[in-house]
Amino acid sequence: MKQGQIIKSTAQALKPEELAQIHTYTRREMTQEEIYTFSVVLCDNDIDRDFECFDEEALYTLKSLFVGKTGIFNHDLKAENQTARIYDCYVERLQDRKTQTGRPYMRLVGKAYLPRCAKNEDLILALDSGIQKEVSVGCAISRRICSICGEDIGTCAHQKGKKYRGQLCYATLSGITDAYEWSFVAVPAQRQAGVLKALKKEDMGGNTLQNIIKSLCAQQPVTLSAQDAQALYAHIHRLECDADYGRAYRQELKEEVVRLSMLVQPEIAKETMQSLTEKMDIQELKAFKKGYMEKSAKALPLRPQLFGARESGKKTEENTDYKI
Repeated sequence: MKQGQIIKSTAQALKPEELAQIHTYTRREMTQEEIYTFSVVLCDNDIDRDFECFDEEALYTLKSLFVGKTGIFNHDLKAENQTARIYDCYVERLQDRKTQTGRPYMRLVGKAYLPRCAKNEDLILALDSGIQKEVSVGCAISRRICSICGEDIGTCAHQKGKKYRGQLCYATLSGITDAYEWSFVAVPAQRQAGVLKALKKEDMGGNTLQNIIKSLCAQQPVTLSAQDAQALYAHIHRLECDADYGRAYRQELKEEVVRLSMLVQPEIAKETMQSLTEKMDIQELKAFKKGYMEKSAKALPLRPQLFGARESGKKTEENTDYKI
């Protein structure tokens, strides 16, 4: 497993322009001795463990969006989990390295800082010793392009990770719209950095919930806001209620089919019919009910209570069938 996302700590003195960049985020000017800095690979353009990769344009877009973003742990957005902040980013091309698809390897590197204080002593030691080095980023994308057909990976028939005529199917992440945060994690999605992808709501065509469900069904990681979580819970609750109504309706159909069967097909044992209805879906039950009702109408037609005189051929006064 390739790791090593924290690529170096800065022992040498910071340049004046770097200190100036850091001071844009601090409430007071801090000295070199008060600041610990390190560089981190945020993401790259190689295919990751989710069979996805960023395109070159995405890396350059993220370069601007990640400046000023804070680092946290395991994508937990609590304020107390903020540990470091990125003050500068750059896209680096490694000339002696290629991606799995043979393209020039490119990566997004962030320069981060954190204050030297008692609270951060353990983290600084973990960074220097290489214990804490894997990261993952949270961002919003608008498209995941299938490498096989060029369509959106969620709408085509191809599945990531499978090969079609020897060609690996993966999704190219395009159309970056936002960057949320970057986190220290145990196992990132990207081999060299790790990335947690989320679709931007505005790019879902007003169909956020369906896209969330589609991503979950495809076992793709999804970042949910509190509003998204509430909407998903409400949707699940509605489905549970609908399921209860559906089960009750199916039970009524089963009982009605068995009752009608006893009228038109008495030779079939009740227990046998009950066993058969257990295996029928609602459409099949409705079809049996309709058929049995038609048969029962022919075998036992509805007649007025005093129909006997007319049926025997006797002449009766008009409407006497209903006279008492």
